[in-house]
Amino acid sequence: MGRVVLVTGAGRQLTARFIRRVQRDGDIDRLIAVDVQPPAHQLGSAEFIAADIRQPAIGRLLAEHHVDTVVHMDVNGTPIGPRGSRTSVKETNVIGTMQLLGACQKAPSVRRLVVKSSTNVYGSAPRDPAVFVESTVAKALPSGGFAKDAVEVEGYVRGFARRRPDVSVTVLRFANILGPTADTPLAEYFKLPVLPTVFGYDPRLQFVHEDDAVEVLALASGEPRRGSYSAGTFNIAGGGVLLLSQCARRLGRPTAPMLLPAIRWAGSALRAVGVTDFSPEQIRLLTHGRVVRTSQMREMLGFTPMFTTAEAFGDFAGSQPPGLLPPRTLAGAVDRLQEAVRHG
Repeated sequence: MGRVVLVTGAGRQLTARFIRRVQRDGDIDRLIAVDVQPPAHQLGSAEFIAADIRQPAIGRLLAEHHVDTVVHMDVNGTPIGPRGSRTSVKETNVIGTMQLLGACQKAPSVRRLVVKSSTNVYGSAPRDPAVFVESTVAKALPSGGFAKDAVEVEGYVRGFARRRPDVSVTVLRFANILGPTADTPLAEYFKLPVLPTVFGYDPRLQFVHEDDAVEVLALASGEPRRGSYSAGTFNIAGGGVLLLSQCARRLGRPTAPMLLPAIRWAGSALRAVGVTDFSPEQIRLLTHGRVVRTSQMREMLGFTPMFTTAEAFGDFAGSQPPGLLPPRTLAGAVDRLQEAVRHG
């Protein structure tokens, strides 16, 4: 029997792109895409099955179709559509992962598991190392939001790997995914007309282009390349870093520096109107930043991104409407302010 691949989170735009991408390789005999509701995006020749991974029925699906590879992409920070909620997202991230892994544990046909995770698992704290590696233990574990979900998901994945050592398990920790169609919490933040920032901080940020995210998922879920190691945990990010101030300048967005109490209030107001997931962990990222090392991605997984962090952000910025200020005007104003500060 040939390869049978099941992909979760088919309702997401990025998942639909991944599904269409792996079909081009021609080494999958059957591709099953699952989600609660029919996707709005094309899935090519994949077979869509309406299924809720939070329910035990997902186990019957694995057994009936003799699935050998599971690509778990239903781990996200934003809901789908206006009816979605943070509660439903958390249930899918955490409860859904528990049910899916329990089903995989009982399915003897499963031989490979790929999980879409996030560098959010490292948190963001003032005494963090300058660069995180895959083995780094967070100084302070995330206390809420998507970051906490990702930590819990990875904990369940490690438990599954211990119980099923015969299964090849790959965890891809993505930096913030950006691109013209990205729907991540940070993408929503950058779409605001004025960017709330934490007074006195200019964090370092990393991004991965959505095209690179699709390609590395295809690599991890395919047959291992000669000399590469597809099992394990890998940081995924484009080379280089950007400061938050540089991002604002490239977007032409003015910033609104706030003290922490004020920005927490602003975050609550934004969440109340459904603008963005401005969770405490998001605020910590915009305070302390986060940078990861990607040497294992290149040397062990054998993947080199097509886009640097700056290029990924540039492609995202180019897809957005003009900011309130022309980028050159904003950049000049910021440069003059910084020069004035330096010279007292």
